[in-house]
Amino acid sequence: MGSVPADADGWRAAARAFAEERVAPLAEEIDRLDRMPEPLLRALVESGFLGLGTPPAWGGVGGDDRAIAGVLEELARASATVAVRVAVHLSVAAAPILRFGTDAQRERFLRPLATGRRFGAFALTEPDVGSDTARLRTRYVATDGGYRLTGRKMFISNAVPDATVLVFATRDPALGHRGIAAFVVPADAPGFSIAPPLDKLGLKGSETTEIVLEDVAVDAASRLGAEGEGLRIALGSLAGGRIGIAACALGVAEAAFEELRRAVLAADRDGSRIDLARSFAELESARALVDRAIAQRESGAPYVRAASVAKLVASQAAVRIAGRGVDAAGPLGVRSGAAAERLLRDARVFPIVEGTTEIQEMILARELLADPDGRHP
Repeated sequence: MGSVPADADGWRAAARAFAEERVAPLAEEIDRLDRMPEPLLRALVESGFLGLGTPPAWGGVGGDDRAIAGVLEELARASATVAVRVAVHLSVAAAPILRFGTDAQRERFLRPLATGRRFGAFALTEPDVGSDTARLRTRYVATDGGYRLTGRKMFISNAVPDATVLVFATRDPALGHRGIAAFVVPADAPGFSIAPPLDKLGLKGSETTEIVLEDVAVDAASRLGAEGEGLRIALGSLAGGRIGIAACALGVAEAAFEELRRAVLAADRDGSRIDLARSFAELESARALVDRAIAQRESGAPYVRAASVAKLVASQAAVRIAGRGVDAAGPLGVRSGAAAERLLRDARVFPIVEGTTEIQEMILARELLADPDGRHP
């Protein structure tokens, strides 16, 4: 890209222009063909968005959490698929390597991510293990100079041949969370295979699939953090990732609100006007919570609760507003290829990814019970 924007507002403006010029014209095609065009992927690399949050010393373009959220929100207004690809890359692939990696690991693994030479992915979920991460079955064994990984991971976004994947495995399932370690693994490593993408309800064009590791060899320098620290790394990454997903959901909610507004103007019914007012209130509430989560994180204060609330409210708001948009549009709203229909399918994914609604509620309950005065942010 050319000159790097100076602040979060500049990044948001750049993302809005990119979304309007490069993404929006392809949004229906991405959804219909379930594929992101190569020219758009190249444009993403050239945009500099994949280097957000990474300092220039490691090949990135800098930018704070507010800049990242603004970019994700603007991209999601045009295509949730494009936004989620960037969100996963930044929040749960590049960010953990920056935070938990050594300088040598940042040079080796982070620089290719920040410069767009590789996409980032995060492999925690397994076919038979959902939210109970202490029950992981993917195993690692120590070898001379490294490790070998064997297992299966499911619902992995950005699982493409040129991905760098953060893989979580256990030394012994009987050890629970104490046995888990994190490894940085190239998707083109021998023994690493990627199944065909899943046919999903929404986020069409986003590669989400199963990956299989069959005796995949990595060297000792590919382990991120110490053995036994894998769950801490995973949960720390997911907390930040939820802010990114909340920003994506907010962008979808905004696009759905505009569809609803157009339909209300065309129909001009009292009931639809009430839906518009309710949707505006929900949209503003979600925006305030996303902003609060970002402020908490940037201040250095604990932000797990704020991230969960933002993700919970923004994802539910996106579903409700998108549903009202379809209702207001009537038969045209359910037509295949209609923007309102696509937005509803995309919105419905957000209460599931990066921790379901129920998981966010469990996190909040745990946080509230641990802090009865409610003073913890």
